[in-house]
Amino acid sequence: MYFEQFYLGCLAHASYMLASQGDAVVVDPQRDVDIYLQAAREHGVDIRHIFETHLHADFVSGHKELAARTGAKIYIGARAGARFPHIDVQDGFELHFGNMVLKVLETPGHTPESLCFLITDKEKSTKPWAVLTGDTLFLGDVGRPDLSRTHSPVELAGMLYDSLHGKLLRLEDGVLVYPAHGAGSLCGRNMRAERSSTIGTERLTNYALQIKSREEFIRQLTANLPTRPDYFLQDAEINREGAAALADLRELPPISATELKLMLREGIVALDVRPGDQFAHGHVPGSINIALSGQFASWAGTVLGLSASPVLIADSPEQVSEARLRLARVGIEDALGYLNGGIAAWTQAGFSLAELPQITVQVLRDRLQARASQVLDVRREPEWHAGHIEDAAWWPLDNFKISPPAIDRDRPIAVHCKSGYRSMIACSLLQRAGFQNVANVIGGFDAWQQANLPVQSEPAVEA
Repeated sequence: MYFEQFYLGCLAHASYMLASQGDAVVVDPQRDVDIYLQAAREHGVDIRHIFETHLHADFVSGHKELAARTGAKIYIGARAGARFPHIDVQDGFELHFGNMVLKVLETPGHTPESLCFLITDKEKSTKPWAVLTGDTLFLGDVGRPDLSRTHSPVELAGMLYDSLHGKLLRLEDGVLVYPAHGAGSLCGRNMRAERSSTIGTERLTNYALQIKSREEFIRQLTANLPTRPDYFLQDAEINREGAAALADLRELPPISATELKLMLREGIVALDVRPGDQFAHGHVPGSINIALSGQFASWAGTVLGLSASPVLIADSPEQVSEARLRLARVGIEDALGYLNGGIAAWTQAGFSLAELPQITVQVLRDRLQARASQVLDVRREPEWHAGHIEDAAWWPLDNFKISPPAIDRDRPIAVHCKSGYRSMIACSLLQRAGFQNVANVIGGFDAWQQANLPVQSEPAVEA
């Protein structure tokens, strides 16, 4: 038996490959599928089957391309309404390959078509040793119930309770749990960082599984849901159709500094993917910074949207290629090109750079005491309620695509998040929107707390 988890940190996404006697199954593949083909070659197996736990909303799946390149069959829940060649599967469906068995459990709740897969290795036991839980059961959490066009969050939360208690919690404690996402994914809200668990561990420690009443479960699961990015429903539709192969995407053309300057006047977005400190030191005026070092693709999808056609600004051809791939993973495929020669070419053309001041938390404290600045917190709601700076304005970065925050444009603004990644994105968006006196807080709220500066907290408001 061969079993491997492939973890894509920038999307907090886990996919899997299982194989026995030369036949392999891939579950929930990421869009760039070469990693599975390479693993298959290394282990001397052929990919014959591809299973999807559901129509993923936070990334574009590579199932269609992987099937085209291997001849594998694609299996997905009958409720998905998939519009690519596939096999609809329902509760109890079994796939036997070599000495292994994959059994389908229908577990609606995160989405109506959600599935989990029980895995048995007949060489070792007739009982299942693992369950691939997709977005139904995470480590420390369960899937959010608001990603459907056809069912309300209340309806889905009720279905999720039934799936958990009627299917997954009936498994033995020793069965290993392998979900499709880890900490940082917006498909849940309280995931742990580990990559696997057991049914017994989740039974004892997962807050959602401690809720005994179906009514209370529905209430808690539908209260204070994290903001759902607009692109989530779009990605689900892309996955229903099946995405084009990455090789089919057109090659990005180089764009000169003079061309970019003209394009910016027409409203084109320049997306600077360099680290935040480099962006702060000098950047193309009006450009937006989303650094490759963090959850780049998720934030690009959230603040730019899938219809964005940015010009990329990077330090190297390698950075351009990496940014292009990561954008495609969430469905942003229409980048117009990249700034040929990067920032150096911009300055060599005689164009000036904009800067973004950065301040320490001690400087921020002094400015607040002197009433010389306002402070903007761009973290998410649970972070805000757990603790924030007194008198701070709050506008989560997720909301910037809707509108900029309602704050005084004429007063200096210090922006912070948890550690500095999101606040740099927010600062660049504020500058692009015309805010003139913006500064990023180095180290964010983490640095504020580490300096033992005062924190105000308040209880979350229940829905």
